[in-house]
Amino acid sequence: MTSLLSGPSSPSAASSDSSITSDSPRRPLVLLATLAGASSAGGTLLVCLAIGVVGWFAADAGAHGTPSDGLRVAALGWLLGHGSGLQVQGAVITVVPLGLTLVFAWTIWRLGHKLGDAVSGHGPDADRLADGERDWTVLVATAVFAAGYVMVAVLTVVIASTPEAQPSLGRVVAWSLGLCLVVGAPAIAIGSGRAAVWTALVPLPVRAALSTCSGIVLGFVALSASALAVSLVLDFGTAANVLSRLHTNPGDAAIFTLLTALVTPNAIAFSGAYLLGPGFSVGTSTVVSPTLVALGPVPMFPLLAALPDEGPTSAWTVSLVALPFLVAAVSAALDHLKHPTLDWQQAALRGCAGGVLAGIVFGIVAAVAGGAAGPGRMADVSPFAFDVLVHGITAFGIGGLLGGVAMVAVQRWRAARAE
Repeated sequence: MTSLLSGPSSPSAASSDSSITSDSPRRPLVLLATLAGASSAGGTLLVCLAIGVVGWFAADAGAHGTPSDGLRVAALGWLLGHGSGLQVQGAVITVVPLGLTLVFAWTIWRLGHKLGDAVSGHGPDADRLADGERDWTVLVATAVFAAGYVMVAVLTVVIASTPEAQPSLGRVVAWSLGLCLVVGAPAIAIGSGRAAVWTALVPLPVRAALSTCSGIVLGFVALSASALAVSLVLDFGTAANVLSRLHTNPGDAAIFTLLTALVTPNAIAFSGAYLLGPGFSVGTSTVVSPTLVALGPVPMFPLLAALPDEGPTSAWTVSLVALPFLVAAVSAALDHLKHPTLDWQQAALRGCAGGVLAGIVFGIVAAVAGGAAGPGRMADVSPFAFDVLVHGITAFGIGGLLGGVAMVAVQRWRAARAE
């Protein structure tokens, strides 16, 4: 990060740096950030539009509708990935395909990191910082980046909206700003080198708790994905039967596969809600949990083949609620090796704080994973978010605390044997 490095150690080096600066002026930050933000939104939008046209032609060889219909559907899908929701002839759809949102986040991260590297030379140098001048580079770059992104999103809403299908402009703006702040700002800070300076000022216990939180979340997501995969494998015949009953051609099958991939992260969040205990609903007045499964008719969608059979559950399914606790304990114990300490209080605090943060993070994920998926009963397809939050904080917090303390006990025992 050139703006925060100390000055040259010799007059010759100073003259050399001066000549380089004069010959290679810095590119305008506002221009770079605007282009990066607009490119992040426009790049994924163009990909979605291309897929929409291909999907329109693959479905029935272009026998119905026009290419503009495929473009409009693709644009509406792009907006759904930004939480726009959709009103189609009175039916409300608010479910966000998180797979698409993750693609947007990855694109924002990549271009945000490159933007940070490009503007790393902007802002005050070390001497000006020592004089008390503030460095607003990351803040300004993030704000302009978000403005460019939101501009493309708003234009897409205006062009794609029709009387039959109306996305929510406010939700699109809110989700776009959220992505730019949560993903884009850290990427810009890391790319510019500022993050390395700022994180060095964070106390070690806080960094250790955040590391424990990330380890627990990743471990539990892997567990939830594994549970979903096992359920699908056990009921693979049902999923194949769904596709066969839909009489899909190769083009339709490819579209179904893509749609399934886009909502797979949502299904993983539902699986995690199930493992934590509260479960989820697949329609109004329904519940799917380790202790009770009450379902009515469900749509013919391949992923729904993973749902357990309706009625009383087996006795062993109740034991599944112990898995989140074990994942938190193991993750906290393994993460303790990265930040070792023989202090009981520090280990307990790190593990418990990391587990509580992990419960909050997964509770937020559960809240955004569901919503309305259509008319009638499908107006409520979502995890029981508040209950998931409470169960997650409890299971991860206790598991993280015991995992950290257990690792301290092991290390103290090894130290005593060595002595």
